[in-house]
Amino acid sequence: MGSLTGLHNIPIKNLYYMLCYAWGHLGEKEFVNIAREDEKDIKHLLTRILLVKLRSLIKRGFYREYIGFQEETSTLRGKVLFQESIHTFSFKRAKMHCEYEEMSHNILHNQLIKSTLHFLLQSSELDNTLKDEVLQVYHHFGDISSIKMHHSLFTKVKFHRSNQYYRFVLDICRFLYESLLINEESTDEKFADFERNPKAMARLFEDFVRNFYKKETRQYKIYRENIIWEAEGEDLSYLPIMQTDISLENKGRKIIIDTKYYQHSLTQYRGGPKLISGNLYQLFSYLSNVKKDREKETLGILLYPRTGQELNLSYIVKGYKVQICTVDLNRDWTIIHERLVEIVS
Repeated sequence: MGSLTGLHNIPIKNLYYMLCYAWGHLGEKEFVNIAREDEKDIKHLLTRILLVKLRSLIKRGFYREYIGFQEETSTLRGKVLFQESIHTFSFKRAKMHCEYEEMSHNILHNQLIKSTLHFLLQSSELDNTLKDEVLQVYHHFGDISSIKMHHSLFTKVKFHRSNQYYRFVLDICRFLYESLLINEESTDEKFADFERNPKAMARLFEDFVRNFYKKETRQYKIYRENIIWEAEGEDLSYLPIMQTDISLENKGRKIIIDTKYYQHSLTQYRGGPKLISGNLYQLFSYLSNVKKDREKETLGILLYPRTGQELNLSYIVKGYKVQICTVDLNRDWTIIHERLVEIVS
């Protein structure tokens, strides 16, 4: 992946499609039609989609799980805790300490949703009309506890067949939360400009391209590959790890794609445009160290978003096939789809 300084004019609908691929939610692509002609940014669109999904979830009923409780009670239930009861002289009050479980919707899944809605209500960047809709939905979470948000909490949520419908909702919540700049010295929250965040957009571009090929080019096995250095020495553990962004492989072909989300896919040197040398060196390292298979054609591709002229360059470098390609993320989605398929055809 690479860095970015200003590539931020991708249409909101295209950004949403990219997120659907990156998250693995292609079935939700049609929600892009909720977007308004004057939609401000991807966060406003995702907030609208979140509200639609939450209204449906409210009608369906919140997902519940068993939660453990421990209390001193006069009604025996669950497991009686004799040691605690004797220690606190509960029997003198005609009570015992008991440990039991109850079904509750006050669980992490719903707590994260409520806390995300709270952040949206606190944001000065959200349109007031949309904030009113958020408030209406927020009132349905009155019996659910608010929690202190942290990105690591989203990784603790467990999904299975009974609660899969929460996955897309919580992916949106995580995106919206991570797109908020939280000023720890005050209570003000402010939307980060996701489209101008170089690391976030580079990660999205890579994940989108990888999952696009998983879905749209079934003739290939798609994976991230760890490549071992063809090296000898006393301690090879000091050599850096080589991991491809995307490897595509079938019986007759192997393609290594390195995605680079830069503002410029070319640099200037002595008055003329040149390819970025570091990117070529990295791709060549992959190709020259990857396990050889004489029966397979091996190809390396540098893939950039198009910011200037379209690139379709092909070279053979020391016997290795190398291509440098661009995809225009500002075009109609069908053209983007055709272009990505064409690159690996």
